[in-house]
Amino acid sequence: MNLETVLYEVRGPIAVLTLNRPDKVNAINHQMVVDLGRALDEAEGDPKVLAIVLRGAGRAFSAGFDLSADSDTAEDRLTALRAELEEDFEIIMRFWDCEKPTVAAVHKYCLGSGMELAVACDITIAAEGCRFGAPEVKFGSGIVALILPWVIGHKQAKELLLTGDDRVTPERALALGLVNRVVPEERCFEEALEVAKSIAVNDRVAVTLTKKAINRSAEIMGMRQALLQGLELDILAEAGETPESREFNRVLEAEGPKAAIAWREARLERELG
Repeated sequence: MNLETVLYEVRGPIAVLTLNRPDKVNAINHQMVVDLGRALDEAEGDPKVLAIVLRGAGRAFSAGFDLSADSDTAEDRLTALRAELEEDFEIIMRFWDCEKPTVAAVHKYCLGSGMELAVACDITIAAEGCRFGAPEVKFGSGIVALILPWVIGHKQAKELLLTGDDRVTPERALALGLVNRVVPEERCFEEALEVAKSIAVNDRVAVTLTKKAINRSAEIMGMRQALLQGLELDILAEAGETPESREFNRVLEAEGPKAAIAWREARLERELG
């Protein structure tokens, strides 16, 4: 396939999708969303493909979504943000909804909506030394697809998401139920392939219906409606603007993330002192 930001290959009964913007830590932009959609179309439409493995090229899995929506007016920016975030939501949920089992192999960094993408896969294999987290609240952003509470529970999800912790170890991720296995980094992709192959040898109809039955239980409990409501609140978070957020974004653009976060911490200390 002729894709710009995703590599697609078939290894026996397994389709391998590789996020391929290594110079940008595989930040997921609009083109990658389009390419992932095309790659999933190909894998889902190929009767020889029985499972899908998702991984990242280069030194990390993914640093999350690379939001780019901007405009001259607030109304136009809100429209652009909604379109972009809805597109991002849909690509995450495609891995959840895919009739064929999906396995993520994650290494080094699995952050923000990159983590949501990995969590949306049926099985997640983590490399030793990987770091998980969702730092969105540090930057005035929300969560695109709020799957985490459905996977690890509300208490644990609140701690991770409200603190913006982006240094969660794979060992803690395993204890939380965020990932299925932790293996040496050099074994991560091979382990994911082996898991995918162990699924592929089973009866394909039984595998498809079993995944559908598990997902349907979450749907009956209202997961889809809750995620759509969460998306609406994320759009509000992304579109909102206050004097604090304007100054934070100015520092962020001029001096980088560490300086912007330090500015906010100093501001809080002044207010408390």
